[in-house]
Amino acid sequence: MWFYFRVGYSTYLTFLLGFATTIVTVYYLAIQNIQFLLDVFPHFFPFAVLVIVVGVPLSCLIGWIHMKGSALWRSEIDINVEANPYLYKMYPGYWKEVFTPLYLELLQGMKTMLEKEKMLTKDDKERIESLEEKLRKLLEGGYVGSPRARIKT
Repeated sequence: MWFYFRVGYSTYLTFLLGFATTIVTVYYLAIQNIQFLLDVFPHFFPFAVLVIVVGVPLSCLIGWIHMKGSALWRSEIDINVEANPYLYKMYPGYWKEVFTPLYLELLQGMKTMLEKEKMLTKDDKERIESLEEKLRKLLEGGYVGSPRARIKT
């Protein structure tokens, strides 16, 4: 519930309230005290419409530049990747129930076939066993790799 509260509150309630508060505050504290702006916007409604008509596309452009045209978004993603436990841990659902057990079975079957054909070198066997160990660890709910920010579960 805490997560849903934070998303609902920050994304919807405070965003809309903050947007409306900013428009009202700018109009009644700034525009009404500057005569030439008051001559341009004698009433609140035309000012609010202009802010929305100009502000929304401008905000979209700034957001697009943030996501596509700057290194800022890549930096944010890097931080999220470092902090995301599921990059070092098994995703629940079909990854844990189907794909990882399948990969483990395929790896074990391949190891068995290579051993029978005497094609498995010592290095190959060590690599396969290391992978088997990591897959088992993931299936048991453990971590692999070394995340910078480990989240305790």
